[in-house]
Amino acid sequence: MSRSQSEGGPGRKMSVKIITDSTSDIPPEVASELGIHVVPLYVHFGDQVYRDGVDLTGAEFYRRLTANKTLPTTSTISPGEFAQIYDTLAEETDEILAIMLSSELSATFEAASKGKEYMKAGRCRVEVIDSRLVVMGLGLVVIAAAKEAQKGSQLDQVIAVAQSAASRIRIRMAFDTLEYVRRGGRIGAAQAFVGNLLNLKPILTLKDGIATPVTRERTRAKAIEHLRRFASSYKRIEAMAVEHATTLDEALALREDLGSIFPREHIYVCTIGSVMGTHLGPGALGVALLEGE
Repeated sequence: MSRSQSEGGPGRKMSVKIITDSTSDIPPEVASELGIHVVPLYVHFGDQVYRDGVDLTGAEFYRRLTANKTLPTTSTISPGEFAQIYDTLAEETDEILAIMLSSELSATFEAASKGKEYMKAGRCRVEVIDSRLVVMGLGLVVIAAAKEAQKGSQLDQVIAVAQSAASRIRIRMAFDTLEYVRRGGRIGAAQAFVGNLLNLKPILTLKDGIATPVTRERTRAKAIEHLRRFASSYKRIEAMAVEHATTLDEALALREDLGSIFPREHIYVCTIGSVMGTHLGPGALGVALLEGE
């Protein structure tokens, strides 16, 4: 008797398993409900190594981030570790989809792709997607793929849903400063310098997988209003998330405001994890949405 028969009845194929990395910032309860396997990346404070979303609370991470003069570093997991994850999930399915953060920002996509070469479970098909996204822009794509997988769709259909969703993600993020972005090497130093010099509040988006300046606002309140106007400019919205680093009250207030254009009970409120928090810094606040087709 085949594995699919013994575990799921005659001729029944187990559903596609979805993997993503911890920079997706998917709330743990959502990942659990949808069966999403979240791979934690690493943040390093000197010789101490922590798993993103596992070993440090958000509050503790941002406290240490602001207290340390030296910026922590981040790293991905190895191809061998990805292979172990694939082999473990292959005991439950013969189709796996890994949706990773932008390859322009991390080597995670490369490691996930390389990991297929080290698998022991030869019968399991594994596909890896470079989302060209991060934070809840990535998270909304992963959630869409997981919901499709739960319908019993085969891998190619789940891939199609993920790719379609990735092309329709719209994101804006407001910052008090781009100093952390600059120090982390994720945007040109000149852009960060001008924003800090004028004491403006920069707004960024993702373009071609990298952080790209959109505009600057004079105050925090105007920056948050920019986020509200941005989200409100879309007439067809399938999913939405509000994300913050250290300002939960602002995130909740923004969700309340956005309830006029999208059901507030369906707006995810997420905390930026330690890996992306290293590069975005405290005070980051953003909106991600999946535009309707």
